[in-house]
Amino acid sequence: MISQDLQTVSIDLADRSYTIAIRGSLFDNPLSYAQLPKAASALIVTNTTVGPLYAERLQKALLLHYAQVHTVALPDGEAFKTWDSLNLIFDALLQHGCDRKTVLFALGGGVVGDMTGFAAACYMRGVPFVQVPTTLLAQVDSSVGGKTAINHPLGKNMIGAFYQPLKVVCDLDTLKTLPARELSAGLAEVIKYGPIADMDFFAWLEANIDAVLAREPAALAHVVRRSCEIKAWVVGLDERESGLRAILNFGHTFGHAIEAGLGFGTWLHGEAVGCGMVMAAQLSQRLGYVDAFFVHRLTALIAKAGLPVQAPVLDAFGNAARYLALMGLDKKAEAGEIKFVLIEQPGRAVVRAAPSAEVCQVIDACTAKTI
Repeated sequence: MISQDLQTVSIDLADRSYTIAIRGSLFDNPLSYAQLPKAASALIVTNTTVGPLYAERLQKALLLHYAQVHTVALPDGEAFKTWDSLNLIFDALLQHGCDRKTVLFALGGGVVGDMTGFAAACYMRGVPFVQVPTTLLAQVDSSVGGKTAINHPLGKNMIGAFYQPLKVVCDLDTLKTLPARELSAGLAEVIKYGPIADMDFFAWLEANIDAVLAREPAALAHVVRRSCEIKAWVVGLDERESGLRAILNFGHTFGHAIEAGLGFGTWLHGEAVGCGMVMAAQLSQRLGYVDAFFVHRLTALIAKAGLPVQAPVLDAFGNAARYLALMGLDKKAEAGEIKFVLIEQPGRAVVRAAPSAEVCQVIDACTAKTI
C-alpha cells in the first residue's frame, strides 16, 4: 500500500458537490462506496488493459452494495474514444436492463473516465457515476470537474457534456502498475498547475521530480492532492468554462493539434500537452509576458519528466498552416479567432488571441530544431 493516511479534497458545486478521496488500498475497499445512493445494479466500465488487473476486485467490493454488478471492457487507447466504443457502454446498460438509478463506475484512465461520464450523462437523460481513476493523468486532471467527451476525427473532445460524478476515488496503489510512459504523460497535467496558479508547487516539482518519477509514496500523494486542490478551486469558480476554467487548458491548444494531426493515440495526451506547454510558453515570451529564464525552467522540467519538448512536423509542405487549421477547431476558438492560454506572469494565466505571424514563428522554431 502506498499511503496510509486518507486525504480528501472537496469540489464545491452546491447540490452537486462531491469529494475526491486519495489514499492507497482504496478502490477495492467497500467503505469507499458506502455513502453512495442505493440502486439494484452497477456497471463497471473499464478497458482491456485495466480490467484484468482490477475489475474483479472492484466488483467484489461493490457486490456488498449492489445486488448485481456488471462489467464492460472497452478497447484501450485514445484511438478508441469514439461513438463505437461509447455504444458498447449503452449496449451493456440496455442488455442488462439497467434503470435510471444504476450507478456507473469508471475504472481506468482518462479515456475510460470521459466516455463513462458521457454515457452516464446520456443514458435515460442522466444516471449517477463514480470516477475510479487508475492513471496519474486521470487522478490529477480528467476525473475531476465533470468534463466528459469523445473525439471526432477532426478534433479532440469535441462531442460531450458537463456532468459531475458522485465521487472520485484515487487509489495511489494503482500507480504502481502504471507504465513509465503513462506516468510521464500524467506529469504534464501536474506541471501545468505551476505556471497557471502556483509557482511554489512548480518549484517543489523542480526539486522533487526524481522522487515523483521513482514513485515515492509521499511525493505521489502530494502531487495528486495539490493538483486536485488547484483544479477544485478553479472548477468551483467556473464549472462550465465560461472564463477562469479555460486556464486549465494551458498547452492544450497546441497539444490537441498535435494529437489530431498525428492521429489520436500516436502521442499520448500528456506528451502532446507537455510539448504544447513549451510552445505556449514561447508564444508568451514572444508577446512580452514572460522572460527566457521562465521558458527555460519550464522546458527543462518538462524534459526531465520524460516528455517531448520538440514539436512534430504535421505537414512537410505547410506545417504551420496545418497547425493553424487544426487549432482553428479548438473549443476556445471564437468567430474563427484562435485563443491560447498564455502565461501573463509566472503563476498567472490569461486566455487571449495572438497574431498568426507570431504563432507561426513559434511553430517553426519548435519544429525546426531541438529546443
